[in-house]
Amino acid sequence: MNAVFADAFYFVARLNRHDQHHERALAFSRDLRAHLLTTDWVLMEVADALAESEARARIREFIVHLRQSPACEVVGASRDLLDRGLELYHQHADKEWTLTDCTSFVVMREREITKALTADHHFEQAGFVALLK
Repeated sequence: MNAVFADAFYFVARLNRHDQHHERALAFSRDLRAHLLTTDWVLMEVADALAESEARARIREFIVHLRQSPACEVVGASRDLLDRGLELYHQHADKEWTLTDCTSFVVMREREITKALTADHHFEQAGFVALLK
C-alpha cells in the first residue's frame, strides 16, 4: 500500500472510544504501512462530529499532530478545491454524496489514490475501495 485517503469515518472511529468501529479502526492502524492523505474539509467534519464527545478536548492536538507528521499530508482548504468539489456535487445530484465527500473524491482522483480508510459506501459508488467495510 503506497498512499491511502483517510476519511472522517476513520478518524472519528479512532478518536472516539465509544464509536462502534473504534476497535476495528485501531486494529487497522496498527498494521497500516501507508502514507495518509486527507483534507482540511475532512478534519473539519471530524471536529464537528466529535464536538459533543469526550474526544473534543483532543481535537486541536490531533489536527496539529497530523499536519506536522511526515506520515500524513493534509490538503488545505481552498476556493479552487471547494469549487471543484461543488461541481462534482452538482454533477451527481442523483447521489447522497456530501460536499466533503466530493472534495475528497477530487483529491483522490487528482493524486490517483484508489483506497480510502472508510466504510462509507459513497466512496465505492465513486469508484474507490473502502478499506474498512
